Amino acid sequence: MVDKRVADLADHPSAPPAQALRFGFVLAPKFTLVAFAAFVDTLRLAADDGDRSRPIECTWTVVSHDMQPIASSCGVLVHPTGGLLDPSGLDYLVVVGGLLDALHLPMQLQHYLAHCDTFGVPLVGVCTGSFVLAQLGLLQGYRACVSWFHVAEFQRRHPHIAASAETLYLVDRKRLTCAGGTSVVHLAAHLLGQHDGAVRAQKALRIMIAETPLPSKATQPQPQVGVQTQEARVRKVMLLLERNLSRPLPTEYLARHVGLSVRQLQRLFKLELGMGPTEFALKLRLAHAHQQISHSQATLLEVARQCGFTNPSHFTRSFRAAYGQSPGVLRKRGAARADSARA
Repeated sequence: MVDKRVADLADHPSAPPAQALRFGFVLAPKFTLVAFAAFVDTLRLAADDGDRSRPIECTWTVVSHDMQPIASSCGVLVHPTGGLLDPSGLDYLVVVGGLLDALHLPMQLQHYLAHCDTFGVPLVGVCTGSFVLAQLGLLQGYRACVSWFHVAEFQRRHPHIAASAETLYLVDRKRLTCAGGTSVVHLAAHLLGQHDGAVRAQKALRIMIAETPLPSKATQPQPQVGVQTQEARVRKVMLLLERNLSRPLPTEYLARHVGLSVRQLQRLFKLELGMGPTEFALKLRLAHAHQQISHSQATLLEVARQCGFTNPSHFTRSFRAAYGQSPGVLRKRGAARADSARA
């Protein structure tokens, strides 16, 4: 006997089953293309059979109030595929953010998000979609996951919202937020796993040459300073230090942040990284200073302050010890290389 769902699809190859998981997408102006595409392709690959790009088990609609193309941050246009859907026809409404200077949605879409929230539709903010939800007052009373790259700006704009840059994504009741990039894939896989089982989610990730589904508590990428670890508490402290380069944090505060004593934290850092948290923090601050001196127009005094050095002499001595040259020499050599390249 032929399975009824298979028979229905044979008669209507593009029609999803009645119980399909339904997603609406709101794309902010200059949205991040990879965040949108990664989310949709996870849904597609998890549910489709073969390689025919059909919306089986999941449906997705790019909603619009005027059906005009929406430009991504890289300039690629995406055409909406539907109007402002009835909230009763949605399981999730996903807001895809992008460039911070272009996160203002048209008034019709702002009202639509609030309307969907009133109906109890879970709202998902991917990339800087969390900024959009916060601007509209839709994150009040919720925690938000923000990229390590944007968390300081989020906290400046929305100081009353608890924001974290430690994990890949965060599920807080009817709000789901993630850092962007490949974390979008794991958030989408999480939702599929909740509704359709882990097998489909794992299938999508395997096709995308990704790891098995990562949990929400998996940490965001570690600072690039030549040392790596998989120890979750050490990674959390590393990220916390990276977000606070301009104000060095006491070791006691760092230890409390991950539920350890100072001695336990120092021992763990030594074991995982070969150095204590204070030494790692200095290494991180100097690496950022090197980057700023090499690639920005900030003055050396500004760079020193950005990296938590209040004493210029201390900054110069520490920098020379780490890189074998003073900040001033590095800046002059960089300027000379730039002049040579232009000649």
